[in-house]
Amino acid sequence: MHFHLLQHDARYGPARIADWLTSMGHSHTVFHLHAGELPPPLADGDALIVLDGPMGTRDDADHPWLKRERKLIARALNGSKPLLGIGLGARLIADELGASVGRGTFAEVGWHRVDLAPDSPFDLPEHFTAFMWHRDVFALPDDALPLGGSAASPVQGFAWDAGRVVGLLCHLEATHDSLATLLEGPWPHDAAAGPHVQARETLLDDPRRFVLLAPLLDRLLSQWLSRGSA
Repeated sequence: MHFHLLQHDARYGPARIADWLTSMGHSHTVFHLHAGELPPPLADGDALIVLDGPMGTRDDADHPWLKRERKLIARALNGSKPLLGIGLGARLIADELGASVGRGTFAEVGWHRVDLAPDSPFDLPEHFTAFMWHRDVFALPDDALPLGGSAASPVQGFAWDAGRVVGLLCHLEATHDSLATLLEGPWPHDAAAGPHVQARETLLDDPRRFVLLAPLLDRLLSQWLSRGSA
């Protein structure tokens, strides 16, 4: 399969997703929307992945390409190809599905526990730790099933259309290098402090976190493709 990946900022890359796609024999192209590249025609790829970014879903004044991207996501939702969104990507998908998207009660930055929802369709551990990097959140879209939640964000993800479409607020794709790149810039908007914001100097202090995160991403991507391609 050939995957199209939409990137919104130089610091918010595909991280371990790119490695997984290559290891599984898939090809992929990254479209750098922030650098002026146009979103691809939906017909040119077999699946679409929408990555995270620091902007809001409706920040069209500063990022005029967002309008074109939303149209592409709407076409993908109305189609039959697998669609995955992470962070901003998930919020864009949730927005197109009519769910509320906006500022959360608390910023959530660092390594936090996610509790799988009782009706979650994801084959993941009942409890796991994931990396968080957000202030904006989304509600569960109509006809979607939840991934689960954390102490700060009750909706950490969802599956829609029998799992063909997946949105993730949390980051299972993070690697040491991708996180180090994020830390070269500012926190997510309005997330400088709070009860769920961990100190910058602690985020890279335990390499085992990335080791434990990797199989979670593998399991989720495999499930997504098996359901989205059924």
